[in-house]
Amino acid sequence: MSGAERDVMEYEVAIVGGGPSGLACAIRLKQLNPDLSVCVLEKAAALGAHSLSGAVLEPGPLDALWPQWRDHAPAICVPATRDEFLYMTPRRRYRLPTPPQMNNHGNVIVSLGQLVPLLGAEAERLGVDVFAGFAAAEALFDEAGAVKGVRIGDMGVDKNGAPGPNHALGPEIHAKLTVICEGCRGSTAKQLIRRFGLDQGKSPQTYGLGFKELWQLPAGRVEAGLIQHTLGWPLDPRTYGGSFLYHLNDDRVYVGFVVGLDYEDPRFEPFEAFQQYKNHPDVKRLLEGGEILAAGARTVIEGGYQSMPTLEMPGAILAGDAGGTLNTPKIKGIHQAIRSGVTAAEHYVETGGSAGFDARWRASAGGRELHKVRNIRPGFRKGLWLGLANAGFETLTGGRSPWTLANHADHTALKRLDQYASPQRAWGERELPPRDRLAAVFFAATTHEEDQPVHLRVADTTLCATRCASEYGNPCTRFCPANVYEMIEDGAGGRKLQINSSNCVHCKACDIKDPYAQITWVPPEGGSGPNYQSL
Repeated sequence: MSGAERDVMEYEVAIVGGGPSGLACAIRLKQLNPDLSVCVLEKAAALGAHSLSGAVLEPGPLDALWPQWRDHAPAICVPATRDEFLYMTPRRRYRLPTPPQMNNHGNVIVSLGQLVPLLGAEAERLGVDVFAGFAAAEALFDEAGAVKGVRIGDMGVDKNGAPGPNHALGPEIHAKLTVICEGCRGSTAKQLIRRFGLDQGKSPQTYGLGFKELWQLPAGRVEAGLIQHTLGWPLDPRTYGGSFLYHLNDDRVYVGFVVGLDYEDPRFEPFEAFQQYKNHPDVKRLLEGGEILAAGARTVIEGGYQSMPTLEMPGAILAGDAGGTLNTPKIKGIHQAIRSGVTAAEHYVETGGSAGFDARWRASAGGRELHKVRNIRPGFRKGLWLGLANAGFETLTGGRSPWTLANHADHTALKRLDQYASPQRAWGERELPPRDRLAAVFFAATTHEEDQPVHLRVADTTLCATRCASEYGNPCTRFCPANVYEMIEDGAGGRKLQINSSNCVHCKACDIKDPYAQITWVPPEGGSGPNYQSL
C-alpha cells in the first residue's frame, strides 16, 4: 500500500470540513475571485450529516455573506420570539433574569444539518468542488515543512489493515493554502497544533459534551419560537452545564443538554443526566405522549479567547470550531464559524496567504466578541454560584477586567475514586425514550462498515483492566454516549476492553476526557458515522 501511486489533485485552496465555517470560506473565496480553484472535503456521506448544533443562529454574518439565504431557508427555521432562563430543582423550575448574552431577539432556530447543504449548494453554484465522503487522514508537508495539503483516507481496508476486494487509495489534495474547518477536536487540527506548537503559551482548551434530540409532540404543547435554557438539577453545583428546549413549528421541539467535560466525579454519567432531565416533572409534561425522531451527541469547544491556538502556520489556517471560535456564554458558534471562514477567505485573497490571519481574527468583530466574555466560562471552575457571580461582574464591566482567567485540561480534572465522594443524585426511573445508549445510537442513524480498522485507538489496553479500573472505574464506559467502550470478561478470570466502534457517533469525548490521554480518535472510512440532517 505504501509503495502504490496515489492520485494527486491540485487546488489553490483546499478546505477540510464542509460545515458552516468551511463553506462560508469557500463561498467568500469565489465571491471575491471567481477564478480561484477551491475544493471542500467533507468526511460525512452527505453535507450536513455530521453537523450538530443547538442551533440558534445569530443571522448577521450569514446575511452579510449570502443575503438570499432566507429565500432558500431550511425546513426548520423558526424566528425566536422570547427567552426563558430557569433554575431547576428535582421537582420545580424557577425563573431567573435572562443574561444579556442569551437574549435571542432577532435570532432564528435552525437545523444546522439542513442549513449546511444549502450553503453547499450555493458554493457549488459559484464553482466550488465539494467532495462528500472524503475524510482527511493526515496533513501533508513540503520540503520546507509547510503544509501542502492533506491525504484522503483509503477506502476498502479491512479490520486487520489489509486491502480488501474494493480497496482504493485515497488521493492527495495539494493546495497553496489548506484551511482546516473540521469542527471541534478535529483530527487534522490536533495533528497540526501539536506539530507547530500552536497551543504554546495558551490556556488549555476545555470542552463540553452536548446531547440533542428532536421530538414530535401532540398538538398544542409547543410555543413556536420559545427558547428555554436551564441550569441546576440534575447537575450538582460543582458540575458545569445546563439544558435547552427550542420550540419549533409543526408541534416539534429540540431538547438538549450540555455537560462541561471538566467535571470531577469519576462516577458521573452525562447520558444518564440528560435522560433524568427529560423526566423532570415540567419537561416530562411537555414530552410525554410525543415521539422522538432523531438524536445525537457532539463535543463543544468552550475554552474561548485564551484557549484559541495560534490560528495560522506555514501553508494552513485553522478556522471555526477547529480554532475554538465558539462563544460559550452566548451558547452560539455558527455565526462565529461563518465569520471565521469569511475572514480566512478575505485574508487569503488580499494577502496571497501571507502571515497575519491570527492577529486579523483576534482584532475582528469575532475575536473582540470572544475577548469580551473570556472570563465567564473559567469562572465556573469554583462552582455554580461563584460562577454566576463572576459572570454577572464580567457582564456589568463589559469584560474590561484587567485579568484573564485560565482554563484547565479536562482529562486532568477527573478525580480518582478514592479522592471523590460522589453526591447522592436521587435519580429516579426513566420513562421517556431512549431507554439506553444503544437506543440513542439507533436515533443517530449511525452506520460504519463493520470490516474496517477500529478508528478509536487505545495506546495501552492493559491499562484498562489494571490502573484505570482501580483508580477511576473505567470512566470511558460512563462518559461515552454511544456504548462504544465496554469492559467484558476475558475468559481467564479477568476483564478486558471491548471497543464497539460501529456505535461511534463521532462526538470525540473519549479523545478529550480519558484521564490517561491514551485514546485517539481518527476518521473512519469516508462516509461513515451518524446522520444528523434533521438536527
